[in-house]
Amino acid sequence: MTDTAALADLLNSRIRDVPDYPKPGVLFKDIAPLLADAEAFGALTRALASRANELGATKVVGLEARGFVLAAPAAFAAGLGFVPIRKKGKLPGEVFQKSYDLEYGSATLEVQCDAFEPGEPVLVVDDVLATGGTIAASLDLVQRAGARLVGVVVLMELGFLDGRERLATHLAGAPLETLVTV
Repeated sequence: MTDTAALADLLNSRIRDVPDYPKPGVLFKDIAPLLADAEAFGALTRALASRANELGATKVVGLEARGFVLAAPAAFAAGLGFVPIRKKGKLPGEVFQKSYDLEYGSATLEVQCDAFEPGEPVLVVDDVLATGGTIAASLDLVQRAGARLVGVVVLMELGFLDGRERLATHLAGAPLETLVTV
């Protein structure tokens, strides 16, 4: 599927709204139905793999946790390696860490220090762009680990939260693409 509008329609049709989850007043965007649909998940995987190859990436980076589910099969389909960025304490060996603020509290992400060759071109993939904090922290880790960002692709952008604006200074000229905007 190469038509971006048709892809966006297919993906969006498989994303379920769950009101009041995980707390009252929140409308959670559940991608489980998309992942369970072979046609939609396959189209998404092929689109991500194609974009990784077009951008010249040699590795695809996935952000914990749902970003793993998208990035790993895309990396495989593109014939590339996969690198996880994980929550603190989940990776063995030497790691770079980046702490960042969440809506309520803070978190720390890590990447292994030897995950990339110096200047290696990488594509970062995640499921949702909300306020941009998680992706911004991840981009900092990619840079500190010596990789060169060639792009960020996100399944879904929550446009009303203005995360795109927060990421502008972290992208260093690399494109930020979203497949569905809500």
